[in-house]
Amino acid sequence: MSVARAKNGPDKRRMILDAAVRVFARQGFHACRVSDIADEAGVAYGLVYHYFASKDEILDTLFLERWNVMLETIRAVDAQEELGAREKLHEIASFIVDSYRHDPDLMKVIIVEVTRAANSFGQTHLAQIRQAYELIAEIVTAAQAQGTFKAEIDARFAAMSFYGAIEQMLTGWIFGLLPCEEDQYERAKWLVVETVCGGLEASSSVRDGSEAPSSVRDGLAAPSSVRDGLEEAPSSGDSPRGDSKTTTVGNTLPG
Repeated sequence: MSVARAKNGPDKRRMILDAAVRVFARQGFHACRVSDIADEAGVAYGLVYHYFASKDEILDTLFLERWNVMLETIRAVDAQEELGAREKLHEIASFIVDSYRHDPDLMKVIIVEVTRAANSFGQTHLAQIRQAYELIAEIVTAAQAQGTFKAEIDARFAAMSFYGAIEQMLTGWIFGLLPCEEDQYERAKWLVVETVCGGLEASSSVRDGSEAPSSVRDGLAAPSSVRDGLEEAPSSGDSPRGDSKTTTVGNTLPG
């Protein structure tokens, strides 16, 4: 820590960002005010505007900070030539799951307020979101060239399926559809990678060591009340309303 920082106390900008995460996660981005963030941070209302022009800029900053770390992680993982494609995808899944594990509020804000907000912040950051898919697709493409993954499966579709599966897993934790005790996180990583790679790998035989024990296979089963609700198909007259404005940004990528 610099001498100036030590004399002036904690980093006020960081305090405001951290407070914004808590407020956005608790109240939702659109329902909160800048004054709510200032109160949470314990700073004067005007100080927020000293660092940020608006709460939109605060959300942009939070997203880009974490998303850029993820992009650099994907690049670093892909650069490890000793790792196979399955291992690389496991490392990426581990980073994302562990990000939720250690900071669930931040990941909730990123998913709910940005990557699934196709008509607002998701559209604004489409280039950055697309970049993650492209980096993952490069791993798939390299594995296809080596004969490890099936060549007939589009690499970008595989990348979107992989990231989409992880995001859906996180969404299940955010909304309480899946258990999120500590032992569930490692199970989640295995399930995502096995599900996606199991469909991509050229060999139809089961990989040595790829089968999880029953405790892992059963560990992410949804509670019975959730399963019953999902399994009960609505009648033709009771179909769910389709008026939600929140969609997965991955589905909005142009062809």
